[in-house]
Amino acid sequence: MGRASERVGAESKVSGNQANIPARIRRELDIDDGDHLRWHVEDGTIRVKVVRQQTGTFAGFDGYDGAEETDVTEDHDAWGVDIE
Repeated sequence: MGRASERVGAESKVSGNQANIPARIRRELDIDDGDHLRWHVEDGTIRVKVVRQQTGTFAGFDGYDGAEETDVTEDHDAWGVDIE
């Protein structure tokens, strides 16, 4: 069987210099908000590479794993506030 792009058939319409990516293709390629599309034209054929979003406010945030107990008043509400 061929590549994934050959298996998924879909089309969209250009409107105002923009084209929607059909849901079926977004699901197949796991394209999400913030991802970029890199376009390449060769011999009248368009190839598109999905570039996953790597940066942003929380891109490097590991989150809280719940290993230790917290107190919302001391650890959250007062964070960044100097209390004398």
